[in-house]
Amino acid sequence: MLSPVRKYGRAVALLAAVALSVTACSDTEGGPDAGPGQSPSATPSTTGPTTPGATTTTTEPGGNSDPGAAKITVTPAAETKSVRPDQPVKVTAADGTINSVQLTDSDGDEVKGKLDDAKTTWTSEPALAPGTTYTVLTKATGTDGRELTQKSTFRTLTAANRLKASMAPLNGETVGVGIPIQIYWNKPVKDKAAVEKRLSVKTSTPVEGGWYWLNSKTVHYRPKTYWPAGTKVAVDIGIQGVNAGNNTWGAASRHIEFNIGRSVVASVNVPKHLMVVRIDGKVARTIPITAGKKGFTTRSGVKVIMEKYRVKRMDARTVGIQPGDPEYYDIHDVQYAQRVTSSGEFVHGAPWSTGSQGSANVSHGCIGMSIADAAWYFAQTKRGDVVNVTGTNRKMEMGNGWADWNLSWPEYQKGSALS
Repeated sequence: MLSPVRKYGRAVALLAAVALSVTACSDTEGGPDAGPGQSPSATPSTTGPTTPGATTTTTEPGGNSDPGAAKITVTPAAETKSVRPDQPVKVTAADGTINSVQLTDSDGDEVKGKLDDAKTTWTSEPALAPGTTYTVLTKATGTDGRELTQKSTFRTLTAANRLKASMAPLNGETVGVGIPIQIYWNKPVKDKAAVEKRLSVKTSTPVEGGWYWLNSKTVHYRPKTYWPAGTKVAVDIGIQGVNAGNNTWGAASRHIEFNIGRSVVASVNVPKHLMVVRIDGKVARTIPITAGKKGFTTRSGVKVIMEKYRVKRMDARTVGIQPGDPEYYDIHDVQYAQRVTSSGEFVHGAPWSTGSQGSANVSHGCIGMSIADAAWYFAQTKRGDVVNVTGTNRKMEMGNGWADWNLSWPEYQKGSALS
């Protein structure tokens, strides 16, 4: 039988053990900072909710009741699917400031964004690619001085069509003063205005210029007058994330830079059978030529050199003249050929018509000259140099090559989707 003292001692020890047990449990569950409705035994998450929703909010350990903890909210929410590519990603911080935000796709390419002056809101450019998974990595510091890191992912909607662009001039190319910027789309553009808003041209020498839509898959840009010689041009095709209509979304943006060379402008007077070449405004050479004969009249208008061939085969079948026709020709070695229309007009060497050059028009529409003159002219020119033909009643058609200069400036401006 135990003595009263020993019984009392055991009772005290038992109460102490219970108290220690309760205290230890409270320490594990987070103590007095645990807020109502929280599971005190859960470890605070730094990745936010994993169910789709409008936003994802993450706080510093201690819960929403901690007055000094940073609270990060990300829109769209973690694991959201079918996010519109043209909607910006927004990150906000309450009870603290944003240190950095990285928005990257699965390839690690980063989407740019801007942090406001208060460093509490970061907004991305509306330039997400369709059908792509993005990761948002945010670092913020609460008013208590502690830094919080949050990481979440979401995925953009899958587009029925992904809009991409090809372009001339090429990146790094030096071209002539008459070249229009040409953008060719792989898919038809329904909302031309939305796409045009994402196109920009910057120049080292100020120029006034504008866009002209030839059709739903082609848009051009030209200055009001020819490019100033020596100008550096940068083109941004910022279409990634743009809604072009018909569930067609911009898939990738592009940046291209090119240079304008010296001014080389050829003036062709068909009735006088002469071509005057001016380089930087000064007459460099006057060349006897032959142009199109009756039935094959050379078009009058401002043309631009599109392609250059040291040697070019010319087969009349490409312009609809078949073998057996008296006008059929197939010349395998046309020298110094420079294309100026899509329909088949060239400026080239023509030794077979030397006797008519300077006196008669005997070609099938091309501008022919001696091999010596053709070689000299070929050496002076670049893609985009101007060939201005006058003196015939057959006019240059818009779309037949780079015919942009045949429209007046007011007419050209009307071709913009934003006019």
